[in-house]
Amino acid sequence: MKKRTLILVTGAIAIATAAGFITRSSWMGGSSSAQAPQRPRTVSVEMAKAERKSVPVDVDANGTVTPISSVALKSRLETTIVAVHFEDGAKVNQGDLLFTLDSRQIDAQIEQAEGVLARDQAQLEGAQRDLRRFNDLVAKGATTQVNVDNARTQSDILTGTIKANQAALDNLKVQKSYTMIRAPFSGRISAANVKVGNFVRPADTTPLAVINQMAPVYVTFAVPQRVLVDLRESMAKGISTVTAMIPGHRRSETGKVAMVENTVDATTGMVTVRGIMANENETLWPGTLVATKLVIRSEDAIVVPTVAVQRSQSGNFVFVVKDGVAKVQPVTVDRTSQGSSVISEGLAGDENVVVDGQLLLSDGTRVEPRAKKAGA
Repeated sequence: MKKRTLILVTGAIAIATAAGFITRSSWMGGSSSAQAPQRPRTVSVEMAKAERKSVPVDVDANGTVTPISSVALKSRLETTIVAVHFEDGAKVNQGDLLFTLDSRQIDAQIEQAEGVLARDQAQLEGAQRDLRRFNDLVAKGATTQVNVDNARTQSDILTGTIKANQAALDNLKVQKSYTMIRAPFSGRISAANVKVGNFVRPADTTPLAVINQMAPVYVTFAVPQRVLVDLRESMAKGISTVTAMIPGHRRSETGKVAMVENTVDATTGMVTVRGIMANENETLWPGTLVATKLVIRSEDAIVVPTVAVQRSQSGNFVFVVKDGVAKVQPVTVDRTSQGSSVISEGLAGDENVVVDGQLLLSDGTRVEPRAKKAGA
């Protein structure tokens, strides 16, 4: 009896459940049948214009600052330092007195040479008087021609002796000039390696100091051989420029290409280029590693922000927005320059391209523009 009652109760529950499912539209208010169709999804994106403008054709490289002129000062005499006339690391001008050396020995030799020269000049004057006297006497028949010839010979000997003495005196004066060491050009001088009282000589391997020219300076770097032809053409037209910047520093120096090495390095395929910078503010210091940008020329091209270019297995593409719909547009990227990509094929210019929000897009997705991010 209990089993029969359980079967009846179970059947009643099943009938009630089926009736509720069949009549759900009436007690749910018919919402399922009256549901409105879903609107297409709209993605908010940030856009930018594809522009046609002048873009530099440039090459980035690492370079080194080298001085145009650098001289190691050395003594040309064996003597002692009397005075040092500069501060270590100071800026010096051409002709500035840097070191004074002991010149007392040379001064004494100069005085001795001057005395010998004065003596010989006096003897020459006496020989010339004798020659004139003998010439007068031989004309009167009061002396022989031999005396005249001897007087002339003595005069000629003393003339030659005076020339030799004068040359020796000039040499000593040149030696005297070596006791005052001056700056051969303007630049920065190093710390002095000698002090007052130190003995110096020409055989010393350590220089007294080193002067480097600071303005202008060279910047030396290497570029791929593929740009060599274009670079030489731009140099002939005078349109190539070089910009050097110290990493982590905003200031830079701009100059021109001064020289291209006459040989390409066969092991690397690179050629050495040297740019010359005015460097009036001494921004570039000899020996500094710098980031260089060689601008070969400028040309008109279509440019988009590099962030707009996407990559897939079939190549590069951008999302072009027209009439509120994003379309996939394949493009060919020629090169990148300062955060922009130069497009050689795929765009005609003036298109709107998506620069942010591409992850939510597909071909045909509806989009709406949004304001640029702060600081973008």
